[in-house]
Amino acid sequence: MTPSATDRPLLTDREALLRNRARAIRSGMADFLHRFAAAETEDRLAEINRTFKSPAVVTGFPHLWAELMPSARIVTDDPLLDLTPGAHDLVIHALSLHWAEDPVGQIVQSARALREDGLFLAVCFGGQTLHELRSALAQAEAEVTGGLSPRILPMGEIRDLGGLLHRAGLALPVADQVTQRASYRDILHLARDLRAMGEGNAMTARLRHPTRREIFFRAGAIMADSFADRDDPSRIQASFDLVFLTGWAPSDSQQKPLRPGSASKSLAEALNELRDRD
Repeated sequence: MTPSATDRPLLTDREALLRNRARAIRSGMADFLHRFAAAETEDRLAEINRTFKSPAVVTGFPHLWAELMPSARIVTDDPLLDLTPGAHDLVIHALSLHWAEDPVGQIVQSARALREDGLFLAVCFGGQTLHELRSALAQAEAEVTGGLSPRILPMGEIRDLGGLLHRAGLALPVADQVTQRASYRDILHLARDLRAMGEGNAMTARLRHPTRREIFFRAGAIMADSFADRDDPSRIQASFDLVFLTGWAPSDSQQKPLRPGSASKSLAEALNELRDRD
């Protein structure tokens, strides 16, 4: 018997996620990746020959994105989004889709909030984000305890994330990826920064007791040996893959692919014409 959606265990502990975010804000949030994502988003929007007059931003950090995009309506990334159908010409899902229990549902709700030919743009962590830390912790825990524990959220690959746009009914889907690398003194410095980002472990299946210090010591040694910063070998490196997804609310005015068999000439004929011109 196949389990229903309600029978499957939840990936994200929503209460823990909200606690992590609130603690990050109280402690002075490390927001450099959000600011980078906002700058990349602005660059992408600048390449589109259109002025968006009613944007909305879905985010886990409303105060930060209200500062970054003051003209937008800011909506928290609750499972049920506070978006009015057909109210916006642009919806941005900002660095929180990776924590969504139902990412397709988040995109569908965002798409419904778009007017005809409106733009959906999401940026989320994906790909090989924190692959260095994931590898070091797995090796260290296996050596010290002989087991593995859920420590870093699984990240979607760009091809899979791009497929979510089609499943949500958006047209002209595009996915691309930008990798940011950061340098840290050691693994504890990296862990503190992740905590200050609000990106600590909020998985439902996480351990509910402190991790043995030997695991962190061993993981730190592994990172120092295998993932030293290229510019400063005394430090370690951590990678963050930011995946950008764009799709449009369907409209009759949009370009559409030709029907199969509707071409007026064959590919061979077109290539022969090009050779004749040369």
